[in-house]
Amino acid sequence: MEIPAIVGAGLVVIGVGIGIGQIGKGAMEAIGRQPEATGKIQTVMLIAAALVEGIGFAALFAV
Repeated sequence: MEIPAIVGAGLVVIGVGIGIGQIGKGAMEAIGRQPEATGKIQTVMLIAAALVEGIGFAALFAV
């Protein structure tokens, strides 16, 4: 593996981590504001997190 590929893979991992962190942060704020909508918020949060991870895996395979 060459150095640019290693740097690219590292950036992908950092980006995915930041993205999932932002999703979790937003979900927790939304649950704090509307506790009765917890189930719907969690469902959307999990779907969004899965999509971000999927894009991250695709980017890692492309590197």
